[in-house]
Amino acid sequence: MSQMKVEITIEEGVLAKVDALVKRKVFSNRSRAIQEAVQEKLERLERNRLAEECAKLDPAFEKAMADEGLSEDLDVWPKY
Repeated sequence: MSQMKVEITIEEGVLAKVDALVKRKVFSNRSRAIQEAVQEKLERLERNRLAEECAKLDPAFEKAMADEGLSEDLDVWPKY
């Protein structure tokens, strides 16, 4: 994946915390720390969006849709 250089503005206190993590070798450098933080936040937002969409589903309707036609197919399924 290609990378691009960007310029950001960040609060001094936040940068101090990032620098402390770099000093403790939690991250190799500032860029890596910020990149991982942004990626983690984006993934969390995506999971939240998926959870919100799933919450809109009607469980009874979804079960009915999943079970639709299932009884017809049961006799052709292998026995275990």
